[in-house]
Amino acid sequence: MKHPSLRLSSAFILAFLLAAGSGGAATAAPEPADFYAAPAALPPANGDVIRTESSVFYVDPLKAIRAQAAVQRVMYRSVNSAGVPVAVTGTVLVPSTPWIGAGARPLVGYAVGTQGQGDQCAPSRAMAAGEEYEGVFIAGLLARGYSVAVTDYEGLGTPGSHTYMDRASQAHAVLDVVRAAQRLGNPELVAGGPVALAGYSQGGGASAAAVELAAQYAPELNLKGAYAGAVPADLPSVGRNLDGGLYTGFLLYAVTGMSAAGRLDLGPYLSVAGQAKIAATDQECTVQSIASSGFLDTTGLTVSGEKLSSLLDLPQVKPMIAEQKIGNGRAPVVPVLLSHSVLDDVIPYDQGRQLAKRWCAAGSSVYFDTTAGATHVGGYAAAIPQAFVFLERRFADRSPASNCWLYG
Repeated sequence: MKHPSLRLSSAFILAFLLAAGSGGAATAAPEPADFYAAPAALPPANGDVIRTESSVFYVDPLKAIRAQAAVQRVMYRSVNSAGVPVAVTGTVLVPSTPWIGAGARPLVGYAVGTQGQGDQCAPSRAMAAGEEYEGVFIAGLLARGYSVAVTDYEGLGTPGSHTYMDRASQAHAVLDVVRAAQRLGNPELVAGGPVALAGYSQGGGASAAAVELAAQYAPELNLKGAYAGAVPADLPSVGRNLDGGLYTGFLLYAVTGMSAAGRLDLGPYLSVAGQAKIAATDQECTVQSIASSGFLDTTGLTVSGEKLSSLLDLPQVKPMIAEQKIGNGRAPVVPVLLSHSVLDDVIPYDQGRQLAKRWCAAGSSVYFDTTAGATHVGGYAAAIPQAFVFLERRFADRSPASNCWLYG
């Protein structure tokens, strides 16, 4: 059974709907009938390419706007939080226009927000169908001349469970899709070229986790910085905020995703109705989960009659949940832009503020951008201009701004 993953929001998709090439590389294995089927044996190194296929990226669901870029789906080797090698898929995009900036063309490792739990929700599928709600941001990166590598995360599209919100798994998937992009043999994607990371919500958590681990996990990358918006840095707090609200489906994703990642059996704590609800949600994408689980009373899903979020406080679960905390003894060695809206209704504003304090205390260069974007969706939109400015400055090697003095 597949397990859920945190998707951003239906309003996010509505915002996207209102907004508004191919390459080649030698494959490492024979092309199967299903691109997403993992091979029996994986290559030796994380980031090694398993196979590729040509794809396309439509910015809008009407397929009226096709990105002018060489687009490849890629399957690559990564490693999950238990250290087990896994096959992960993603998409690599290289703009058709020449890079006119100094040095090599920059590459952005982009981490998307919550997509859903079913394999059909994988970003690499959604981008080809014009249904990726973060397509406008990705198109903006391409318009600035940056190549983009987008991971599908562990188990989303590929066999196995999508370990939604698992810190290490998501970080590895993001860093390894960047490695894979640089190993495709495309002269526009050179090893040692400038790299940055970016993402919002679940993607913000993945970007933040990746920039924490980059120096240790992928020291060869020429990482210039990372943008991370609305980071769900402390999962129990986020879970309690979601429980019973419009985005209760995200909590279903998180509880079962953490169960899969931590190899914990939460089945004994779920009622018959709870087990049936989890099984149904396992096959859904974000819009369906919002429709089917919004404002759900989760007390009927547990044997104890307590809210579903109470499972995050079980003694046998707490150690694994504590390990998911971002900024818990780890900190970036490159500049970071954190952004969070004070009006965020999904991930509490204090999550971002406390993460900034932890990283600043560890000596990182952090700029914490407070916005007043209405709701989680508004915070996403409000952060975009600052995110693009940050990336431009980092790729130009300009001195980073920091407001850590506010958190001393």
